Amino acid sequence: MPEDCIFCKIINKEIPSEILYEDDLCMIFPDINPVAKTHLLIIPKKHIATIANLAPEDEKLIGHMVGKARDIAKERNIDGYQLLYRVGKGGGQEVFHIHLHLTSDQG
Repeated sequence: MPEDCIFCKIINKEIPSEILYEDDLCMIFPDINPVAKTHLLIIPKKHIATIANLAPEDEKLIGHMVGKARDIAKERNIDGYQLLYRVGKGGGQEVFHIHLHLTSDQG
């Protein structure tokens, strides 16, 4: 786990964040620079820099993250939303710890 990873610091409670959901595998919190009325980040607790760095054993983790995105959208009565992974600098990734964006104009 890189010392300068902001998401690892949030996971380790070194940086405060409004944690909306947390389990053994992931956590969900609002993006600090929202681009929509609802803009949440779903991050794994395991540090993986990009989707391109996924190992075969990480596939269940990615499915878990998508399922939790679905669950929190349902809890918030959001029936229309977007899910987005940015991969690498060329894909617009700014924090090199995979994260799933959930955005919606609802919420």
